[in-house]
Amino acid sequence: MPRNAQWWDRRSSASPILRATPTRYTPPRASLLRDLGRFVLILLGSVVVLGGMLACCGTTAHAQAVPREALQHRATLKREAQRVWGLDAPVATFAAQVHQESRWRVDARSPVGALGLAQFMPSTASWIGGVYPSLGERAPLNPTWALRGLVTYDKWLFDRIKADNECERMAFALSAYNGGLGWVYKRQQRSEQPGICMGATCAINPGVHPASQRENAHYPVVILRQHEQLYRAWGRGSCQ
Repeated sequence: MPRNAQWWDRRSSASPILRATPTRYTPPRASLLRDLGRFVLILLGSVVVLGGMLACCGTTAHAQAVPREALQHRATLKREAQRVWGLDAPVATFAAQVHQESRWRVDARSPVGALGLAQFMPSTASWIGGVYPSLGERAPLNPTWALRGLVTYDKWLFDRIKADNECERMAFALSAYNGGLGWVYKRQQRSEQPGICMGATCAINPGVHPASQRENAHYPVVILRQHEQLYRAWGRGSCQ
């Protein structure tokens, strides 16, 4: 017997007073529709809340993708890159590299002593300052010097590397920026595909510590395959 019918039977056998003022009887169908309506309202409410959360998180993730600090250095990076590389400079690649190096923190300092936006080691800053008069100040914590140094050093490395295409050539240059040009040459000597860095030559360990090898192999990939996409609006990328 339906639940409501049982309840009505018990009320009917009660005192005359109770029989005279029975509680309102809700037919099964009305109760079902009421419960269904409540379920729909709860479901719609959950969808709205979930949508709001996703929108919020999506906006936050997008906002964090390109650090706000990067915008104040955009014009400087483009100017320095075009001065060294020409009007067709791969600005998106350099922006992605700075993103990986320091997340655009001017005062970034690594545990091993690398400094500034481009994370130059003091010895590298001293060397490049002696080679290029425009970098003679040797000031890696100065954002303009750091960006000039990064694009200049990348060009110096790029000009000394051969590869199958521009994308892989830049990958080798980035590998050299991170770990040294000599190790790039040793990897190419051991490789069956010396013109391809990512997923091939740059995965070869020429004799460095395993942790350093993993970091070095990852470095060009994360810059060219991931971060570069974030900076498409800044200019051309090496692998676009």
